[in-house]
Amino acid sequence: MRKVSQLIFLPGASGSTEFWRPVAGRIEHPASRVYACWPGFGGVPRDPEVRGIDDLVSRIVADIDRPSALIAQSMGGVVAILAALRRPELVTHLVLSVTSGGMNMAAFDAQDWRPAMRAAAPGLPDWFASHDEDLTPHLATLRIPTLLLWGDADPISPVAVGRHLACVLPHADLHVLEGGDHNLASTCADLVAPLIDRHLSS
Repeated sequence: MRKVSQLIFLPGASGSTEFWRPVAGRIEHPASRVYACWPGFGGVPRDPEVRGIDDLVSRIVADIDRPSALIAQSMGGVVAILAALRRPELVTHLVLSVTSGGMNMAAFDAQDWRPAMRAAAPGLPDWFASHDEDLTPHLATLRIPTLLLWGDADPISPVAVGRHLACVLPHADLHVLEGGDHNLASTCADLVAPLIDRHLSS
């Protein structure tokens, strides 16, 4: 197993670079930290060169210049999966928290978060919420050790999604946190950080 020398934290649709900091501060694994941001989200200025998910993926791929673990929340998990598909030789581990995994969430009776997000922040770029690429055919090719973090009180990404990903991804380990909601990776940092440390050392 290659030693992980870089942890790249990817936020969800909010684009908050603060989301992962409670966990990052508790992770003991000795590696540098990189906090990805989404131009146009979370107070980050827009970038005319970022017009869709593929542009975000290209930015993350450019940061993967050494053995790296991608640690991603919700929609950030889609970016992480796409980046891992491009650079499997350098992505040593994946941590995916309550993500769609690039699958059709309607099949899992998931609550659609996009109308509320658009109503709350009508000025946000729409391409993030409108992305609908189906990654299902590619998931089985990801032979990267993957930690799946889910909560049993999350209507946006129900546990059934995590269970399905655990079956589809060749090297996936699912952990379900009792009472965890869509923000569990931040609000349950004391529980999540040791799971990530153990995963990175496996």
